Amino acid sequence: MFWEITHSQFSDIPSTRQCDTEEFAIYLVALKRMLNFNVPHVKNSTGEPVWKVLIYDRFGQDIISPLLSVKELRDMGITLHLLLHSDRDPIPDVPAVYFVMPTEENIDRMCQDLRNQLYESYYLNFISAISRSKLEDIANAALAANAVPQVAKVFDQYLNFITLEDDMFVLCNQNKELVSYRAINRPDITDTEMETVMDTIVDSLFCFFVTLGAVPIIRCSRGTAAEMVAVKLDKKLRENLRDARNSLFTGDTLGAGQFSFQRPLLVLVDRNIDLATPLHHTWTYQALVHDVLDFHLNRVNLEESSGLENTPAGARPKRKNKKSYDLTPVDKFWQKHKGSPFPEVAESVQQELESYRAQEDEVKRLKSIMGLEGEDEGAISMLSDNTAKLTSAVSSLPELLEKKRLIDLHTNVATAVLEHIKARKLDVYFEYEEKIMSKTTLDKSLLDIISDPDAGTPEDKMRLFLIYYISTQQAPSEADLEQYKKALTDAGCDLNPLQYIKQWKAFAKMASAPASYGNTTTKPLGLFSRVMNTGSQFVMEGVKNLVLKQQNLPVTRILDNLMEMKSNPETDDFRYFDPKMLRGNDSSVPRNKNPFQEAIVFVVGGGNYIEYQNLIDYIKGKPGKHILYGCSELFNATQFVKQLSQLGQK
Repeated sequence: MFWEITHSQFSDIPSTRQCDTEEFAIYLVALKRMLNFNVPHVKNSTGEPVWKVLIYDRFGQDIISPLLSVKELRDMGITLHLLLHSDRDPIPDVPAVYFVMPTEENIDRMCQDLRNQLYESYYLNFISAISRSKLEDIANAALAANAVPQVAKVFDQYLNFITLEDDMFVLCNQNKELVSYRAINRPDITDTEMETVMDTIVDSLFCFFVTLGAVPIIRCSRGTAAEMVAVKLDKKLRENLRDARNSLFTGDTLGAGQFSFQRPLLVLVDRNIDLATPLHHTWTYQALVHDVLDFHLNRVNLEESSGLENTPAGARPKRKNKKSYDLTPVDKFWQKHKGSPFPEVAESVQQELESYRAQEDEVKRLKSIMGLEGEDEGAISMLSDNTAKLTSAVSSLPELLEKKRLIDLHTNVATAVLEHIKARKLDVYFEYEEKIMSKTTLDKSLLDIISDPDAGTPEDKMRLFLIYYISTQQAPSEADLEQYKKALTDAGCDLNPLQYIKQWKAFAKMASAPASYGNTTTKPLGLFSRVMNTGSQFVMEGVKNLVLKQQNLPVTRILDNLMEMKSNPETDDFRYFDPKMLRGNDSSVPRNKNPFQEAIVFVVGGGNYIEYQNLIDYIKGKPGKHILYGCSELFNATQFVKQLSQLGQK
């Protein structure tokens, strides 16, 4: 073999604590380093970055797009970024950085590129580890094309996961149905298919910990898909650690300053421990955007109508424009308010707008003063006084324009969310579901809401009923259930999800009590009359101003028990794995007795922003502690109901 596969060693990566909060910590540094030919800094003789092209597949595109904007790519010298399987012209004097999965199809296309001599040199980066046989295929193609010297580096990057926030990641976006809740819970799934699903999840989790540079202590519930993942991940980590010379966790990379001296805790939970939360209507900004809008890989797509147009048949709405907005950590308003209740967000947008207008008026006032003419001493004196102010105002102009862009962005997004809240009475659903989940007395009958033609879509009604069915310890009688089913059918609901939940509940036999959601609930502050002034787009009339009360969801409670080493029936039976122990142990008794400072919660079967936000709110009250939230896929309630419906048809 004339090439050595290298794993990018990130010994110079700063810890998360030292990183700029606008950066995605270690994952972003790993990606930037890869784009820089896998060395810290490469510049040409003029101090400019070396110009190059980036070739990725759909997997690579999904990993890069939430982390780096087109402008940031350009700043790093990337003039073109193209899909591997698109038609590409030769650019013989430019190096190419490839970032792809090591699939048969991708390898064939890369070999074709070598034969066609498309680029000056080739830096081949594989998202997951490439097998020796596939590497030999590339080597043979390079030999045949006389292009061996042009293949500069071959790297296993171990970046097979998507970072959405600096404390949140998902496994995949392409082919996510392969690791979906439905795939794992299909009644007709074969053992071989299940092995494939588990191996896919474990490969990504292994990549995550290699990039993090830490070997976790693993805890998981018994008899679930999470346990299957834990067993396989423990084995994979153990095998890698056994070969000390080739281990990915030795030397400077271990921890890379990312963690304190104590190793992190990985808590693997199964989606089935809490099916109500993914169905729940929500009240915080980020979760609402994901629930009601097209929000995907940190980008929200909106349809905006551009008024009326005159046609021979009379006036009609113009064709809708599609607009996309990136909601990333660089957006300070988003960072500050993504976990806030929606009415607070609407109020904050209005305040930002008023502050911007005041600054804009000041610039206009100064401009008019600077235009004063004549010998009036007062005018000249005023002119000199305001020169410094105007200079300052002009220098802050880029900042002012960026502020205006963010205000426009959040005005459009929040307006679109508000339209859904009003049209579907989402505040009523949210409050009612909170009462069901916290076992509070209901002020209105469930049948009334299901039967109300003005309250929500058929899907909203189905979600509400499923939460009721999951959360009640005593299932409704057959007669009552038939009455509910008739009302749901009359409302246009698909009953397949209920069919699945009935089977799931019977199968689980409620060996433990249903997931408890605490007994606190939201507190209404009465109705908004006008939260904003009349000129605002956010007239919240008729929308309840609900104040959120902190309560730990089941996933957060499990994390709290395990992180703080609390004894609790909910988690006492969780299995314990330490891949660094010489022999594998099948023990529920943790060897480590000290509370953990760092933890990763990973939900096998899919996660959501409600759970993520609940964990973030929980950790805010724990100074010095840090958590990451991960899931096999990130779905909203619509996507989850669809999967339940498909399972219910089986």
